[in-house]
Amino acid sequence: MRKFLFMFAFFLSSGLVFGSGLWADMIRIGEHQIVAHPALDNDSRGFKTALAEEGFIEGKNIVIDRQNAHGEQPNCFMIAQKFTDDKVALVHAISTPNAQASVKINKNIPIVFSSVTDPVKTGIVPNMGKTGTNVTGVSDRWPVTLQCRMYQDLVPHVKRWGTIYNPGDINTIPHIEEMKKAIEDMGGKLIEAHVSASSEVMQAAQSLVGRVDAIHITSDNTCVSAFESIAKICNDSDIALFAGDRDSTPRGAVAAYGPDYFLVGYTAGKQAARILRGEKPGDIPAGLASDYSLWVSLKHAKQQGVKLPGTLIRKASDKLWDDQGNLVKDR
Repeated sequence: MRKFLFMFAFFLSSGLVFGSGLWADMIRIGEHQIVAHPALDNDSRGFKTALAEEGFIEGKNIVIDRQNAHGEQPNCFMIAQKFTDDKVALVHAISTPNAQASVKINKNIPIVFSSVTDPVKTGIVPNMGKTGTNVTGVSDRWPVTLQCRMYQDLVPHVKRWGTIYNPGDINTIPHIEEMKKAIEDMGGKLIEAHVSASSEVMQAAQSLVGRVDAIHITSDNTCVSAFESIAKICNDSDIALFAGDRDSTPRGAVAAYGPDYFLVGYTAGKQAARILRGEKPGDIPAGLASDYSLWVSLKHAKQQGVKLPGTLIRKASDKLWDDQGNLVKDR
C-alpha cells in the first residue's frame, strides 16, 4: 500500500500522466482494475483491440493510463479521483470495486465497466439496458449453476465441495450463494474457507484438505490472483480443482466453463468507441457476457488423481490439454 501511494504521488508530481507535449493532442482514457490476473488482463487486451479496430489506436490518437489497485479498495477511489482530476475523455473500470469507485467519484465523464458480476445490485447502474446515466458496460455474471452441474458430471462421486473466497469482495457473494444452492440441490455440501488477502489463500486451501473431495473457485479476485497456490495444495492432496474463469485452466484447474474475458473487454471496447464518436453512454445498453465454453486439462486431472469420463471430455471441451500439458484441441 505504501509503495503504491509513493508511485501514485510520483506520477502526479512528475507530469508523466497526461502532461503537455505529445499526449496533449490525444484522446485520454483512464483504465483501472482491482488486481492483476489473466482474466482481467485479457479483459484489458480485448478492450484495446476493439478500440483499435474502430480507429482508436494507442500511441496514435489515444493514450490509455492503466492503473492497478493491487487488491486495495481505497486505491480504487484514489485512482478514480485521479482520472477525474486529469479530465480523461472516458474511464474503463474493470471489476466491481473499480466501477463502484468511478461511479461514486465521477458523475460526468463517461464510464464503461467490465468484469462486473451484478452492476445493478452493487449500485453501478440503475438497470441493465439503457441506463440513462453516464455509465454503460458489460457484466461477466457467470452461469454458476451450469458450472456446478457440469463439474459434477465430470466427478460424479464428489459430494463434499469446497470453495475459498474473500467475504469482503461484494462481486463474489452472489456466486457463492448460487453455488451453495446448486450443490445442495444435487445432494452435495459446500464447505467454505474465507480469506482477506492473497497471502492467506494457500493456508485456506490447506484447511480444506481432508474435508472436501473437490474445490470450485468462483469469481473471487483475491483467490484467482493466487490460483497457483491452491493448485499446489490440490496436486499434493488429490483434490479436484475447478474454476469459473477459463484462464485458470492452464494455471492448475482440471476444468473451467465460463466466458471469454478477452471478449468481455472487447465488447466494452466497442461500447467505448461509440461513446468516443459522440453517443451518450446512457443510450448504449449495458449487457451480459456470452459465448461460454469448456476448457479441460488432462495434465491437471492426472496430477490431482482425477479420472474424467473421456466421452464427455471429447464431446464438450473447446480447449483440451493432454496429460503432458500440450494443447491438443482448440475450437
